Amino acid sequence: MKVLIAGATGAVGRPLVRMLAEGGHEVFALTRSRQPVPGATTVVADALDRTKLLAAVDGLRLDAVVHQLTALKKVPTREGLMAATNALRTEGTTNLLAVAGATGAHRFVSQSFFGGYGFRDHGAAPLTEDAPFGEPGGPFARTVAAMRSAEEQILTAGGVEGISLRYGGFYGPGSVDGMLEALRRRRLPVARGGVAPWTYVDDAAGATVAALEHGRGGRAYNICDDEAATWLDVVTEVARVFELPRPMGAPGALVRLMAPYAGVLMTRTSMRLSTARARDELGWKPSVSGYRDGLARTREIMRTSAA
Repeated sequence: MKVLIAGATGAVGRPLVRMLAEGGHEVFALTRSRQPVPGATTVVADALDRTKLLAAVDGLRLDAVVHQLTALKKVPTREGLMAATNALRTEGTTNLLAVAGATGAHRFVSQSFFGGYGFRDHGAAPLTEDAPFGEPGGPFARTVAAMRSAEEQILTAGGVEGISLRYGGFYGPGSVDGMLEALRRRRLPVARGGVAPWTYVDDAAGATVAALEHGRGGRAYNICDDEAATWLDVVTEVARVFELPRPMGAPGALVRLMAPYAGVLMTRTSMRLSTARARDELGWKPSVSGYRDGLARTREIMRTSAA
């Protein structure tokens, strides 16, 4: 397949480019920089500039478009910091669907996020993809509305098979740097709270490949580890694996006051996700047994890369 990846230089995009190239696919990397992307042909444009974006792909024929764009380097402290990512999920999705139409692509795979199920306690039973997603009225309405808009556009698009991947919280090479820096500086207060689904970045990339090859149009898929865990458990394990100071414990109310978005995500949002649909329809399963295994792999990869 000829595949255009928007977000090819991100934490998921980098392993995705590698996996697709190794699988014999021809990869095009949409980026705002002219810096080469190993394993891909660079297409320079901003996904939010529709005119220049369509000009950049003029004459290109594709089989698929992948939307992995966010503007996040770490978990945002307040919802206002989600504005750029929200734009990429709304306007960016619209523009990338236009790219799919202009280039003849028949498949469109996009990232989504477990927060779309709602920033609240969902109980102990794993949520399936049939659970309400993007409902209005809860916390962080603008962010949830952006996820709802993206999925509505993708899953109902005409002329293209749209697929949405609902990821857990990312960890792995390229996605723990901000956490490591905060731990080094002892500036990462963490409170106890509910459990969250987690997704190792290579598994997110592998699920994207599986969706390109086997996914059903109009479907969403939960993509995460088999093991849900609290933020405190994960951050504490990061500190242990990387031999850094343990995170500072803090009352939930204080964390929510200091960092409303991250605080609610950490202390008041609790859910587990079922990945049965992805296993059955995509033939996908996580490559790590859980966050401990994934973080150990992350440490080894980063140690090897630095050598």
